[in-house]
Amino acid sequence: MKMVFRWFGEGNDTVPLDYIKQIPGVEGIVWALHDLPAGEVWPLEKILEVKQQTDDAGLHMDVVESVNIHEDIKLGLPSRDMYIDTFIQTIENLSQAGVKVICYNFMPVFDWVRTELSKKLEDGSTALFYEHHKVADLDPMELVKTISHNYEFTMPGWEPERLELLSDLFEQYKEVTEENLWRNLQYFLERVIPAAEKSEIKLAIHPDDPPFTVFGLPRIITNKTNLARVLRIVDSPANGLTLCSGSLGVRSDNDIAEMVRTFADRIPFAHVRNIKTYENGDFIETSHRTTDGSIDIYGIMHAFYETGFTGYLRPDHGRQVWNENCRPGYGLYDRAMGIMYLLGIWDSFVRSGKEAESYVATK
Repeated sequence: MKMVFRWFGEGNDTVPLDYIKQIPGVEGIVWALHDLPAGEVWPLEKILEVKQQTDDAGLHMDVVESVNIHEDIKLGLPSRDMYIDTFIQTIENLSQAGVKVICYNFMPVFDWVRTELSKKLEDGSTALFYEHHKVADLDPMELVKTISHNYEFTMPGWEPERLELLSDLFEQYKEVTEENLWRNLQYFLERVIPAAEKSEIKLAIHPDDPPFTVFGLPRIITNKTNLARVLRIVDSPANGLTLCSGSLGVRSDNDIAEMVRTFADRIPFAHVRNIKTYENGDFIETSHRTTDGSIDIYGIMHAFYETGFTGYLRPDHGRQVWNENCRPGYGLYDRAMGIMYLLGIWDSFVRSGKEAESYVATK
């Protein structure tokens, strides 16, 4: 397992690289060129600037999250071939800089949905919160106003240029069914996976967040059956998964540890975080600790250990604690604590395995 930490770039993140380097066990950053809109080629010179920064900090930049998919590809419009070509060129440029994994998603319009970014927990910390009835009853434009105008930091997946097109996008998606979206994903993967193979890069699709229909938009990367379907579209090691416990864990019928065991050889990248779910459909993000939420983080990490996971793993969203001024979900303190919890679990498996081997050797 290789522990990594998401970073939004110099001038765009409250956490500097030298702080990330001080978190025990962290080897690299997960990054993106957030100033470039979906559909543009990532210039090699800009990619190499990030590589120089991370090299200087003693970290790697093997994992990109995300190279955003242009909506025309998801919609299956005639212009999609042009945008797929630019995606392939970006793959080739990233390969030249040594990138190994590209995380992406195929969610229409919104990369993720929450109704509140700073919901107070009992201990006084704040976290990302989803209130089900609000999404069911709310005009999506009202949610956009709340999310995009009340916070200092640009939120990934809620970029201004994306939100400006919101009304038009909802109109375009009215006739798009889940099967339409599956066909458009297949068209995309059949074009880009051969390019990824050639560049020795693994593409890793991220589950929908949350993993069910939101605002009437189709969502398809939601459960074990659908993850298996993605992998069958193009049966290649370059066609993989970003297994995210926090996204998939919203659904009680998703057994994350079992997914790890089933898809172990096709998971180059993982997000591990906890959430607390409620019977009314609400959920809130918590600390990474198993007992603080509804997801068995210990069991998930055990499944990764059992299957010999050697990919990249990062803590996902953290709470805002100790009055940290940061992008909601992406502060330093709680994610660093999450890393220590995850590595503590992992170290216990390593230690137990070595003690068992030593015991057997003496018999």
